[in-house]
Amino acid sequence: MLKSYLNSKGIKYDEKKADEDQSIAKELYEKSGQLGVPFTIITDEDGNEEKILGFDRPKINSVLDIT
Repeated sequence: MLKSYLNSKGIKYDEKKADEDQSIAKELYEKSGQLGVPFTIITDEDGNEEKILGFDRPKINSVLDIT
């Protein structure tokens, strides 16, 4: 659902698959404290990261300033 939503809004993203790469799984756990997916990291121009666990449409909209 997350990918479809981002695609429908024309938002580009990089997809990483924790189930296919142990280093990605480790990174996911270090950043979120769990292995839940989807786990979205939105990085602004200053390098600040907003981390969102699950498909939280209102939070994604807020962080990206979209409707």
